[in-house]
Amino acid sequence: MHRWLSIFGLSMSIVSSQIAASAADSSISQQAWGKTQSGISVDLYSLKNANGVEARISNYGGTLTHWFAPDRNGKLGDVVLGFDTLAEYEAGSPYFGCLVGRFGNRIAKGKFVLDGTTYQLPLNDGPNTLHGGTQGFDKVVWTAKPVPGAEPALELTYVSKDGEMGYPGNLTVKAVYTLTKDNALRLDYTATTDKPTILNLTQHAYFNLAGKGTINDHVLYLNADRMTPVDATLIPTGELTPVKGTPFDFTTPTKIGARVEAKDAQLGYGKGYDHNFVVNQAKPGELTLQARVTEATTGRMLEVLSTEPAVQFYGGNFLTGKLKGKGGELIPHRSGFCLEPQHYPDSPNQASFPSTVLRPGQVYKNTIIFRLGVTK
Repeated sequence: MHRWLSIFGLSMSIVSSQIAASAADSSISQQAWGKTQSGISVDLYSLKNANGVEARISNYGGTLTHWFAPDRNGKLGDVVLGFDTLAEYEAGSPYFGCLVGRFGNRIAKGKFVLDGTTYQLPLNDGPNTLHGGTQGFDKVVWTAKPVPGAEPALELTYVSKDGEMGYPGNLTVKAVYTLTKDNALRLDYTATTDKPTILNLTQHAYFNLAGKGTINDHVLYLNADRMTPVDATLIPTGELTPVKGTPFDFTTPTKIGARVEAKDAQLGYGKGYDHNFVVNQAKPGELTLQARVTEATTGRMLEVLSTEPAVQFYGGNFLTGKLKGKGGELIPHRSGFCLEPQHYPDSPNQASFPSTVLRPGQVYKNTIIFRLGVTK
């Protein structure tokens, strides 16, 4: 059985995943996964659809720990990087698979001004604040509620208190993961606040569609004609520059490793790709294809769709090869890529960027879809 996908003039034959006929119906299960260092109990949830595809998610950081998906021969394999135990995530995860907040990506000098008041955040990335600070949403235990159904879902909620990590307002966040019938993992965020604040939520899965090795031969398409160049500390300069004619042009599908070692100042700053791309979005908030990645040996394909105006593409440059992952195996340099739908980095300090301010009475909404398929 085949279906044809045509987006932005690109057509591709996709083989719908056919797992063994004995595959179980969709389900969600729960198991204890230990306690944090502060003694809070943590669980691990398994979402399965009728195709046999399985996603495992912990309420520690809302972390996607495993995602078993078929290759072109129907063989299931884990396509995300991570660890086996809660203790390993607590000991020093490079944001493997987590929910990111309050503010994904970087804020210059950890400082911003909102309605005339200056707020200082903890610095955890050189002179800047990264992914919410030293105790971001990736390091807290969320309240979890399984939502069984034709498409199994997990509802996670967290209340970030006024002043937490320096951010103003009591912020109530809900994140719902749904494993869909077509092998997509959908994430729907909503949030409200009782005081003006800033908010930029995303998901930080590291993908390797081959399940091993580097991601250099993965072929990437980005639906983005422009990017936000950065300074030496990876803070946007405020410009929006065309990608055409640069190593950042993925408007034509290109191997991730094809130009990563090119002599380019931006690649030097990021030690490779770690940059924000401005999505070609017809109108703000419209669900849009942001990226597509294919891997030739397995035939796996990942599509990323989101309502967000941009996407951070990170190529695993800071994976040193010394960190041990699942099964105690060393995680090689550039063995995982991240596609993080988001607002632009440092938006609170860049008046020309789309606003990330959330005020009382407003409802923040953000949808991210990671859809797995197989190319013919």
